[in-house]
Parts: sequence; structure tokens; C-alpha cells
Amino acid sequence: MSKYSLYPVTLEGDDIEVKREEIREYFHNTCDLYESVFDVLKNDDIFYKYSELTRHPMIFYFGHTATFYVNKLVNMKVIKNRINPELESIFAVGVDEMSWDDINAQNYAWPKVQEVREYRDKVRELVDNLITNMPLTLPITFDSDMWIILMGIEHERIHIETSLVLHRQMPLEFVKEVDKFKACTHSGVAPTNEMFHIDTQNIQLGKSKSHHLYGWDNEYGTHEEKVSEFKTSKYLVSNAEFMEFVKDGGYENEEYWDAEGKKFLDISKAKYPTFWVKEGSEYKYRTLDKLIDMPQDWPVDVNALESEAFCRYKSKKDGVTYKLPSEVEYRAIYNFAGLKDLPEFHESRANLNFYHFSSACPVNEFSFNGIYDVVGNVWQWSSTAIYGFKGFDVHPAYDDFSTPTFDNKHSLILGSSWASSGNMIMKHSRYAFRKHFPQFAGFRYVISSASYKDEDSIYESDELVSQYCEFQYGDEHFGVKNFAIETAKIAVNFSQNFKKILDLGCATGRTTFELAKSFDEVVGIDFSVRFIGVGSRLKDDGYVAFHSYEEGALYTNKKLTISELGYDSIKNKISFLQGDACNLKPNFNSFDTIMATNLIDRLYSPKLFLNTIHERLNSDGILILTSPYTWQESSTKKDFWLGGYRNSSGDEIKTLDTLKEILEENFELIHTQDLEFIIKETARKFQHSISEVSVWKKR
Repeated sequence: MSKYSLYPVTLEGDDIEVKREEIREYFHNTCDLYESVFDVLKNDDIFYKYSELTRHPMIFYFGHTATFYVNKLVNMKVIKNRINPELESIFAVGVDEMSWDDINAQNYAWPKVQEVREYRDKVRELVDNLITNMPLTLPITFDSDMWIILMGIEHERIHIETSLVLHRQMPLEFVKEVDKFKACTHSGVAPTNEMFHIDTQNIQLGKSKSHHLYGWDNEYGTHEEKVSEFKTSKYLVSNAEFMEFVKDGGYENEEYWDAEGKKFLDISKAKYPTFWVKEGSEYKYRTLDKLIDMPQDWPVDVNALESEAFCRYKSKKDGVTYKLPSEVEYRAIYNFAGLKDLPEFHESRANLNFYHFSSACPVNEFSFNGIYDVVGNVWQWSSTAIYGFKGFDVHPAYDDFSTPTFDNKHSLILGSSWASSGNMIMKHSRYAFRKHFPQFAGFRYVISSASYKDEDSIYESDELVSQYCEFQYGDEHFGVKNFAIETAKIAVNFSQNFKKILDLGCATGRTTFELAKSFDEVVGIDFSVRFIGVGSRLKDDGYVAFHSYEEGALYTNKKLTISELGYDSIKNKISFLQGDACNLKPNFNSFDTIMATNLIDRLYSPKLFLNTIHERLNSDGILILTSPYTWQESSTKKDFWLGGYRNSSGDEIKTLDTLKEILEENFELIHTQDLEFIIKETARKFQHSISEVSVWKKR
């Protein structure tokens, strides 16, 4: 039994101090396990190697989970001070092959491994102290400060597994055997797969905010669906079963692959699964740290595209249509198996949570009412692209955890793997990856009459994002001109040079596109991927589509193409990136103009932003600020407001006066004006506001 088999903490309880100790133990257990994952790397030099060119080097992942705690705690105003702003900037954002990912190695100056170790120790001390001393009431809820701690713990649990996937892709000379991660040592003849009948069920997915375990935003809400009877494979597809596909030329026969699959083959040149190694005419199997004889009865590790291709191959071979199960069909299998959720379910019943092995094991080892590996061993690819349930709502601390994946390009993986722990082994967990991503994932197949459809549409249904789309791309109201276009005109009027401009707080990107009409290079940055995803979609897919709300739940759909907007010829000048205005990466510099549009009164530390922004401008650079100065504690603690209050002497403090005090050392104020804007909420409700525009020239 592994020392890392600790279960997730329940949110309920009667004794606050006991609950603190449970969380504290779970936190340190998670940190210990995560750090031991990096013991697999042979030496510190390997931290700077890349497992995949589409990912960061391993030093990023070593630091990322620690900085996640600090960044979220600062953003949610649980703490005021950072530990190391530089590390908390460069380790902030990972990559998922989205257009806003920054994987340019030249933009990163990675720190020494020992520096990151010392940083991780400081974060441990900080979080331990918070767990011990922060205010706490039970049960722990969505808006509790302790929820942010649990979020950090579960986030690191995810990266335990994803980091192991990357380490397993490292050349063997870069990794070493670690006692804590021992692979299964037995295998045999693979069982012959057979089909198992599942009766019709009414399926209910989702959970309520009162659930007793931590959850990610996509788990909450409801989805109900009747699932007609179907058949499922008794076992996960084994290496031996998949070997037939490989030896029959499955990777060479294009009829088994859809367009995305063919693209994967063209780029990867794959002829067999990622964790297989061909030696002569034989295939070997790569575990975390060694090459072994092919374990025929272990589940195959493949991506979704390979899984789908196998189903097409087997369908042609058997004259029966096989598919990957949908999310609701998987739940029907889960229900049939009689599985219980944590903490009633014990880890010894499946190959998960490092309890038995640090690898897969035979597919006929763990039975659940006659069906094997319903949970554990390897994840199972589904036919369902992840989407939000009815009632889906983002958590403000991590609003881009799920929404960027609601793009019909991320398929759900279900059931957990041998390396899964924490939230990942819970009944309601929902994780999704791009179809070509390698994971500790395989598949089972079903024979089903269900017709699968995409749950998501092209129209942006996030109410806040839709509102900003309407604001930036929608109709003009009451004679007030489009704010995004007008602010771009101001930037053009006052800029001295037109090589490079930063649109900070770019939201859904309309101003960014307008600026590209005049500037050679435009960088649009927003804290929220929910927003920059709109601009990225317009650039990459050629359209913006959203709900325009009319009354209550009624809305009309609006769609504009890049051609209609006139941006076709300028889109390549633009890049959209995620970033924190108060802690931007060092590579965001050398701008001729910086615009911060309706931003400063939404920052957690506006003075920090203003005190350093001059460093990112060229000589004679222009800084343009717009803001309606709607200071509120939900965005900025009152101690950090630049205006809108009386000081201890009773004097009124106005924002523009404070801006002058802060900026006058490095800037000259050259222009101010008022600029109206209208935000439509519904057909009969609008926000009419006035921003003050201030234009500053760098001294």
C-alpha cells in the first residue's frame, strides 16, 4: 500500500480544528508526492529538457503548481504580498496548444532548480500557515477562502499525473528508477474481449454546490438523458488486441482515420502507440523508467484518434459498428457496476491512486459486477466533447479551468488511471484533452444505437462574455459610438510610432483588431481566457458568435465573420495572450504604445501596475488609460483604491489626482477627455457609463 493513498478531504465536519489538520495533512501529502515525481529525472540538467516541443520544459511544471497557490490567493485577495513576482509570472500559465499559449523559449529565462526548490518550501510554509490560521466555517463552500487552498491542492494532484506522462516520454537516459514508483511485474496472455449487455437507464449527471467533496466548475449543474440499452466491451482494449490493428496496417490505412486523425498521422508520423518501441520485428513497452517485454494483457495507452481509428477497423472487420462510449453511456456502465463515490469506495478495489502499482496492470484483474476496470488502470476516452451542464458557472478564482475546452476539440476521459488521485478518482470528475494528446488513457468500445451530437454550439453562451461581445461587436445604442473603435482611434491619434502596441485588458479583442489597421504588431492581453478566446476564435476560425440577451432567458444569436468586420488582411499582425497586468512576464516590453482600457479599477493592485508600466515602453512611448473609476471591493480592496474615498483628513481623493502623483515621475499628462459607452444587458436594460481617458507621454 502506497504512503500516497490519502483520500481527499470532505467539505463537511463538526470540528474545525480537526478539519484544519485533515487539510494540512492532505496538503503536505500532495506536495511530497508531487516533488517525488521529479525524483525520476536523473539530474537537475534534465529539468530543462522538453518531453514534447508543444510543452514547456520540466522546470516549468516543477514551479507551476507552487505559483498557482500564490497567484490564486493574491487574485482572490486572501493574501496581499507575493513571494517572488518573477517566478509567479513565468510559471503562471501552462500550454494546451491554444492560440494564446506562449511556448517561445526565447520569452523565458528559467531559474535554477535549487531556486525553485527554495521557492516551493516558502509556499509550503505560507499555505501551511493559512490552513492553520485563516478563518474557517464548516461546511467549506464555493466562496470560502479555504476553497482556494483546496483548489491549489487538487490542481497539483492533476499535475502529478500529467507530469508523469511527460516523464514517461523522456528518453530513458534522462530518467532513473525511483522506489516509490514500482511498475506491475506480472502479465500473461490477454483475455479475449467480449460484449456485455447494459439495460436502458435514465442518467443524471452533475452535482449540487452542497456536495460533500471538492469539485471543478464543470462538475456542477445538471444533465438528464435516457440511455437506451447497449453493449460494452468487458475489458479495456489490451495491447494484444490493439496489436492486431497495428499489424494489419491500421496506421497506414487512411479509411480508418478522420480528417483530424490524418493530420495527427501526418505530423507525428506515428506507426504504433506512443509508449511502444519497435526493436526489429518486435514491440517493447515503455514504463515510466524502463523498457520491458510487451505486456500483452495490459491496457493499451493511446489517444482518442487512435481509439476511434481502431473502432472503425474493428467495425469493418466484424461487420458491426463499434464506437467509443459517450459520457452518459459510461455513467450507465458505472451505475451497473454498483460503484460508490468516495469515501465509501476503497482504493484497493481498483488500480488507482498508486495503491497497487505505478503502471497499468492486466485488464482482467479488477472486476466490477462482471465488467473490468470501470475505474482505474488507464483513463477511457469517450465520444463526448466536454461542455457545461445546465447551471454551469465558473469559479471566479479559476474562470479559465473549463471554458477554453468547450470548443468541441476536447474529448472527455473517464474512469481514472493508476496515477490518478484526489478529485480525479471521484464519481463526478470531468477531465478533457485534445484528441491527439498522449495520456495514461486507453479505451473500451460499445455497440450502441445512440446518435452522438455535439453538446456545444458555435454561439458563446457565457452570459458575461456574451455581454462583452455585444458591447464590442454588437449594435450601437442611443447614438453612442462603439467604445472599442473609438479608443483605437485615440491610440492612433496620439501615438508617436506604430511598430508595436499593447492592448492590455483587451477583453474580447475588438480594439485589438482595430489597432492592427495602423500598427505593425498588436499584442492583446487579458487576465481571462474566457475573453481572449473570442478574439482568438475570430482570428483563427474567422468568426465571433454570441447570444444577445433580450428578456430573461430569451436571446437572439449573432454572428459576424472576419470578412464582414474587414480584418482578414490584418489578422496576422495580432497575438492574443493571457496575462496578469499587475505581474506581466518580462518579455512583454519595448512597446511604442500601451493601452489599458477600463482596467485600473478592476486590478487587485493598481499602484503596482502603474509603478512599473513605464519599464515596458520605448522612449517617447504613450500610455493611454481609460476608466469610469467604478471602484469596488469585489475587484480591489479599499486600501488599494486610487480614488473615490476621503482620506483621514476628510479630503476627497479623486483618481486622476492619484494618477498624476504616481505617474508624474515617468510621464507627462498630455490629454484628457470623457468617452461614453453603452453596455446592453437586455433589450430594455442598458448601462450608460463615461470613462475618463488620460493620455501620458513617457519622459
